[in-house]
Amino acid sequence: MTAQNPIVQAFVKLGDLIRDFCENGNDEFQAQLIKAQQQNGWFTQDNLNFCLQHWAELLTQKELTSWLEDYDLTTPNDPKTIGVVMAGNIPLVGFHDFICVLVSGNKIQAKLSSNDTVLLPYLAQQLVRFEPSLKEAITFVEGKFQHFDAVIATGSNNTSRYFEYYFGKKPNIIRKNRNAIGVLTGNESPEELTALGEDVFRYYGLGCRNVSKIYVPADYDFEPFFNAIFKYKDIIDQHKYANNYDYNKAVYLMSDFRILDNGFLILKEDEGFASPIAALFYEKYTSKSGLQGLLYQKEEEIQCVVAKDFAPNEIAFGHTQRPALHDYADGVDTLSFLIQL
Repeated sequence: MTAQNPIVQAFVKLGDLIRDFCENGNDEFQAQLIKAQQQNGWFTQDNLNFCLQHWAELLTQKELTSWLEDYDLTTPNDPKTIGVVMAGNIPLVGFHDFICVLVSGNKIQAKLSSNDTVLLPYLAQQLVRFEPSLKEAITFVEGKFQHFDAVIATGSNNTSRYFEYYFGKKPNIIRKNRNAIGVLTGNESPEELTALGEDVFRYYGLGCRNVSKIYVPADYDFEPFFNAIFKYKDIIDQHKYANNYDYNKAVYLMSDFRILDNGFLILKEDEGFASPIAALFYEKYTSKSGLQGLLYQKEEEIQCVVAKDFAPNEIAFGHTQRPALHDYADGVDTLSFLIQL
């Protein structure tokens, strides 16, 4: 049934369009990337291209069918209108919610972050070109949602209280702050540590799936880690990143915090999860079982765990920003939520 679903087929065609752009270029599409970067300085061409390449890999007949085959996508007789509040920390961060709403047969009212208003409307325009019936199902709003049946809202711990107040009486998914963590044993290969750098530095560490903290053995030697991530040294040439590096380093030094520093990344021993830009928290552990117990207690603060032979649902080094279609934010099955409304 999925193979013939016209909405699914529209996303397959959209994937073809994105893939063709990634491989061959397209002046119109490239103009949108330039506008996106002008709007948000964190959206560099490299990160935008990385994001689009990832979506090109996901929006294929094979990947979409594999994801959707266990769901009942029968078109609802009474489609619901879903208000979706999108974050703007990394490019197209709300695109997965957008896809979920539409393939479930519902309508979307999308409230975009002011930091990311270019790419999703452009992709939606192309989607409507492939499947004109979607024109009535997609609305971008700037003010309050009107006549909505459910809400998906992504924000911070502070904004989540606002979301709960305004949307708490409607069916909802409200997401708070979460971070990815890495667990090291000291036995990682140089290649694995270099891949961990991808999890730390991709999108300048701004995503909830970026590794913002690592756990290391009590006697861990950081030199192999610093050697392995040296390939990312040019990140300091991005002025916004460099400004954050300089500021956070100054704050830590003035506060007499003990830090490790390689000229483009600050390591600070800290029990928290959310390290600032250009910094990476670390914490030492003495036993695998003890750390597993600690992370279980704090699972509501953790988006994903990067490790090797540590946890059942761990992610391989270098893959945090390559989630599959079934990797739902906060572990909440968005599509099941929408289908059951």
